[in-house]
Amino acid sequence: MATPTHSAAGNSRVAVRWEQARIPSPSGPVPARVYRPGASAPHGWLVWAHGGSWRAGSAQDWHGPTAELAQSSGFAVVSVDYRLAPEVRHPAMVEDVLSALAWVRERAGATAPVAVGGDSAGATLAACAALACRDRALPLAAQVLAYPPLDPGCTSASYHRFPDMFPTASYLTAAWQDYRQPGRPVAADGTRLYSTPFEASDLRGVASAVMATGDLDPVGDDVHHYGRLLRAAGVEVALREFPETGHGAFLQPGRPTGGHPAVSLRGWLGLALQLLATPDATGA
Repeated sequence: MATPTHSAAGNSRVAVRWEQARIPSPSGPVPARVYRPGASAPHGWLVWAHGGSWRAGSAQDWHGPTAELAQSSGFAVVSVDYRLAPEVRHPAMVEDVLSALAWVRERAGATAPVAVGGDSAGATLAACAALACRDRALPLAAQVLAYPPLDPGCTSASYHRFPDMFPTASYLTAAWQDYRQPGRPVAADGTRLYSTPFEASDLRGVASAVMATGDLDPVGDDVHHYGRLLRAAGVEVALREFPETGHGAFLQPGRPTGGHPAVSLRGWLGLALQLLATPDATGA
């Protein structure tokens, strides 16, 4: 199957091929969609976790934006239908993302970079998966984080600066309660599985980060705070705040025909990932 998207130059339409997949995991097969840009080999592989407050959303719902992300990044994108609350709670969702990363590594080969990312609640999962990869000494080229909520208490000033903007503090507090469970979950191999990277006392050695938020997003302060923590730990961070932009911008319509891909939030994420993970492919 193919989904047409505009080329980077905006002058033609490039078919992003996609197919459904079932990823093996200890809890059973995890459905996913695999998007491959153009006809040539991808620059790398990106495992993507959709948003939806850990309680909603699907790879199908995110189909168009995820296909465009594959085109703008040049990466094959694996969009994961991870398990959702309240049927399951953390760490089930992070485990599904980690299973997808293991599956991708088998297909990427020894040289192709592998990254993890997500938008909103999916970006929280991606950041936690990146920490698990570090703790398991597994290579990860980047973590791509679009406006992740990171503070279960929703205490930062941006939640109160925009009290009527989605997601409200009360909405997210309820979502955190559905998602998390008490305790300090660990995987079968003893690896700590964080529910938010704010639980980690040491961020050194985690993968480089591409981060984006909007100036009207209630979770914006969470994003900027995590960016500062990563930089203080010596982690490379590319962080952009988009003006006049609220939460959910990853799903918004892309650039107009002929426009530069970096005009849109997801277009910028794709180009920033490409520059960070495969500078030779971009001429950088």
